[in-house]
Amino acid sequence: MFTRRSFLKTTAASGLALSAPGLAMPAIAQGAKIKLGYVSPQTGPLAGFAESDAYTIAAFLASDAGKNFEVIVKDSQSNPNRAAEVAKELIVEDEIDLMLVGSTPENTNPVATTCEAEGVPVVSTTAPWQPWFIGQQGNPGDPGSWKGFDFAFHYFWGLEDIIAVYTGMWKQLGTNGTVAGLFPNDADGNAWGDPQNGLKPGLAAAGFSLTDPGRYQNLSDDFSAQINAFKAAGAEIVTGVVIPPDFTTFWNQARQQGFRPKAATVAKAILFPQSVETLGEAGHNLSSEVWWSASHPFKSTVTGQSSAELAADFTAKSGRPWTQPIGFSHSLFEVAANVMGRVSDPTDTEAVAAAIAATDMDTVVGKVAWNGAGVPPFAAKNVCKTPLVGGQWRRKESGGFDLVIVENGTAPQIPTAGKMEALA
Repeated sequence: MFTRRSFLKTTAASGLALSAPGLAMPAIAQGAKIKLGYVSPQTGPLAGFAESDAYTIAAFLASDAGKNFEVIVKDSQSNPNRAAEVAKELIVEDEIDLMLVGSTPENTNPVATTCEAEGVPVVSTTAPWQPWFIGQQGNPGDPGSWKGFDFAFHYFWGLEDIIAVYTGMWKQLGTNGTVAGLFPNDADGNAWGDPQNGLKPGLAAAGFSLTDPGRYQNLSDDFSAQINAFKAAGAEIVTGVVIPPDFTTFWNQARQQGFRPKAATVAKAILFPQSVETLGEAGHNLSSEVWWSASHPFKSTVTGQSSAELAADFTAKSGRPWTQPIGFSHSLFEVAANVMGRVSDPTDTEAVAAAIAATDMDTVVGKVAWNGAGVPPFAAKNVCKTPLVGGQWRRKESGGFDLVIVENGTAPQIPTAGKMEALA
């Protein structure tokens, strides 16, 4: 088929190779920049995931590894339909060579699906691999029909890792093992709440029971039905995957209605210090997964910074606390530089996809290698797993909160700094 790619390849003049330390950076024409598309939720309820975008991209372009790249950014507005729309714009109008995307399945999935349909390589992260892989299947409920992808590649952790980390934290406390599940009607919530492939079977295997009152709509203003169900079940633990404004509403209403569990370990909603700070004293000892932190023992291949140095630099330049997405958004550009340093023609989509598949590198979030390690065979080609630990928010006497790592059973190379504590 005669496509934009084949047109570029047949009409481009022989290019002069551009170089960066340790990488051969080719281009199809002398002085041409390699175009990276980047879709992120800069506005809307997921905007916290994009807080460090400007900082990350500026640092990448200022580095030796980034000097031969152009980054074209599009705002998904935290809307899956908009994410697909701007992904198509980047492919058709901006003629990007490689797509990068993160920030939950609502952002990654429509972009990855669009790229796969258009035959454009895409690297995504910051979404558990099950919602990413299964959520893009034509029939998510039929594992026999699931198929791998030719151009879409993803790295992050999976629900099996969440289960191990969460139960590891809860086992440090004395509870009755009854877990309340908050699952919205979106890609994340449907995957986490799936009775066969979600949290329920893994929690049961670890000795915990799950009370799931069903899906609710994002941006709900009344969680009384869920709270009543949790109280009736005698739940002493709350979990789920909730956008920040919904957890604030739920948590305030839960306390008003006398529901006080011993642990609240929630994904997405309390990843960010500002989300916890809005709760004041009620934020103390809330817990969540930790994908990246200033204490992670990894460093960047782009800037040479350790995790601690990257976190400190962000705070120094922005005046804001570091957040977990900083490491993963930074790592996307590490992967892009590494991949494009191993192809002779950045417009050759199949060569770029092959280079992604062959990646084996250490990044600021850990090793990234699509070698199938720890991934079921059906997803092994497209999914790479990164380490996960658990942490608790501790209120400081001076104000604000520290995120303290309290569980590292699945990733002992990442040090803990405390033990799990029950909620007041």
